[in-house]
Formats: sequence, structure tokens, C-alpha cells
Amino acid sequence: MKAYFLKKILELVPTFFGITIIIFIVIHLAPGNPVNSMGTFNPNISQESLEHMKKLYHLNDPLYIQYLEWLHSFSNLDFGKSLVDGVGVTAKIAQRLPVTIGINVIVLVLSLIISIPIGIISALKKNSSTDKFFTLFVFSGYAMPSFWIALLLMILLSVKWHILPLSGLHSFNIKPGSFNYYIDLSKHLIIPVFIGVFGSLAGFSRYIRKEVIEVLEKDFIKMLYLRKISKKRILYIHALKNAMLPLVTILGLSIPALIGGSVIIESIFAIPGMGQLFYYSAMARDYPTIMGILTISTILTLLGNLIADISYALIDPRIKYS
Repeated sequence: MKAYFLKKILELVPTFFGITIIIFIVIHLAPGNPVNSMGTFNPNISQESLEHMKKLYHLNDPLYIQYLEWLHSFSNLDFGKSLVDGVGVTAKIAQRLPVTIGINVIVLVLSLIISIPIGIISALKKNSSTDKFFTLFVFSGYAMPSFWIALLLMILLSVKWHILPLSGLHSFNIKPGSFNYYIDLSKHLIIPVFIGVFGSLAGFSRYIRKEVIEVLEKDFIKMLYLRKISKKRILYIHALKNAMLPLVTILGLSIPALIGGSVIIESIFAIPGMGQLFYYSAMARDYPTIMGILTISTILTLLGNLIADISYALIDPRIKYS
């Protein structure tokens, strides 16, 4: 087991460097740079000042030199300073990361709570009207663009009916830490969380449905029926236990979505999280901030794959460590 774990850890190192190199090249291939953007929006800046800023930010250096400088800063757990306001990228990320993780953890938990029963019922009532209804329901959330649903709900629930707040996380004049503060926070999160959950139901529920159907068709399940064991015992003890094993892989691969799947929603609802920070940084060509966010996403992606591999090997005796 230790050798298997060590092998998986060592495989992450070249993968991480390969991904960061590709990311670094891609973000620098985009037209424009932060200095040119500053000059565009502020015509009072002279050309000499722009050239001095390029030299200050090492934008005239070869790309591999810039990457090595970034790598040196990263080795010291420092993502550098933002080119927009000079604030440390690590501090900006630390300020916004809890918001995004909190929202996406809520979305993930609610998605599982709703998806598992839907998947099980659809599997047990395969090709029935109930199965078709759930299929239509979950795929409608998957097919409809999240930004369109967001705008529609904002118009209906916030602008016309005044049921829920329009944007942000808090209303004005709300005392932090009070009971009304958390009630107000919950109201602000209803629409964003609903959109996240609605769009995730198809992936989870269809996967669970497929696995339950496959397990119910296994020979050992048929033998249990021949032994006249109750259907509930067969389903909840034997079938579901085996059908839920692949769910570990999905949960592991869902870890990157904790910060990477909120760009559109956070931008629309003006939620001060990682998604909104990434959007504003991309628009401003803020290379250090973009690299910081994408590096964290890369680490979470690799960590999610590692957790999925290790967990699956631990709970499934058919997986060998060799």
C-alpha cells in the first residue's frame, strides 16, 4: 500500500509542472497585457511610464525567464503581487476562497442528497413514466445555460416579485454575527445554490442510475433473489453498497469544482469569491492572480484524482496495489 501511495504521489510532480507550463504559456498568448490595458484606460500615462512598468513587471523578459521567476516565488509559497492594485495574490485568494468553497460545498452536499434517491428510483423503475419524468427533469437543468436561469430567476424573484435579494451576499445595515445576518445571507444564497444544484443533478443521478441497474443484473444479486431474501435487504444492503463504490471517483473529481465552477454565477450575482476574482483578473490581464487561481485549481484537480485513486483502492478489494 505504501509503495502504491508513493507511486501516485511521484506521478503528480511532473504532471503539475507540465500543467503549469501550459497554463503560463496560454495566458501570455492572449492579446494585450496589463500595462497596455492601463494605457488604454488612462491616456494621461506617457509611453515612457508604460515602458518602465513593463520593465518593472518583467514583461519584456523571455517567457521562460518569467516562468522561472514565478516558479521561484511559488517555491516560497508566494504567488507574487497583483498587477492591478499591488496587493499580494495570496492575500486576495485567502480573502475570497472561503466564500467559494462554502457555496460549492453546500451545492455538492445538496446535489448528492437529491441525486441519490432520484438515481435509485429511476433504476428501480427503469423505462417507466417515473424514470422518464426524472430524466426530463434532471437533463433540463443540465441543458439550460446557468446564466439564462440566473437572469430569469433574478427578474422574477428579485425585480418583479421582490421575494429574494438581487445580488451580493449581504444587505446594507445588517449587523454581522446577528441572527438576521445569517437569515439575510441564506436569502442571498438561495438562487445561486439552486442553480448549482439544478445543473448538477443530471451527472450524479444518471451515474447512480446506471450503476444500480448494472449491479441489479449481476449474478450474485439473482442468486440472492433465488434464496428468497427480501427485496429491501437485497437493494439497500447488497446492491447499493456495490453501486455506490464508483461514487467515490465522482466525489474525488468534484474537488476542483469547489473553486473552478463559479465564474459565471459569482460574476452575475456579484458574489465576492474566487470565480469573480478570476473573471476580473482575466479581463485586466493580471497574470500573477490568474496563475495563482489556476495553480490552486491544478493542485485541487491532482489532489482529487489522488484521493479518488487511493479511496477506490481501499474500499474495493478487486483493486491491486501492484
